[in-house]
Amino acid sequence: MKRPVPVESASAFIDEKIKELGDWRGKMLARVRGIIHDAVPEIVEEWKWMGTPVFSHGGIVCTGETYKNIVKMTFAKGAALKDPAGLFNSSLDGNVRRAIDIHEGNKVDEAALKELIRAAVALNLHLKGKSKPKPRRPSGKRAG
Repeated sequence: MKRPVPVESASAFIDEKIKELGDWRGKMLARVRGIIHDAVPEIVEEWKWMGTPVFSHGGIVCTGETYKNIVKMTFAKGAALKDPAGLFNSSLDGNVRRAIDIHEGNKVDEAALKELIRAAVALNLHLKGKSKPKPRRPSGKRAG
């Protein structure tokens, strides 16, 4: 089993990714990263899946992926979140995830994004707090 990247290293990897991009995508990734931390200062940065920045609190909140023409924020449990500002514009057909594709020149509604991030954290913490039924241990008695 692969060991997770330590938090300090994950943050350093994200810093390096932003620097390596060197264009609007790096600036946008840095911006959304700042918005995420402003919304929930306890967010933990992780580095998963061969180079994807992941932001977690009580479970995965969202990823910060970069592609040729977009910066994508994929919310792990986005389908369960209310999105009154209509930020989700990608992966809308799935049962679990939702994403926000940010193209060069797009404006980011910081207030709405912060609310979405807070709602994702609240959902994670709510689901984490639900107790799962424990499997029953077989008794020492045998039938027959």
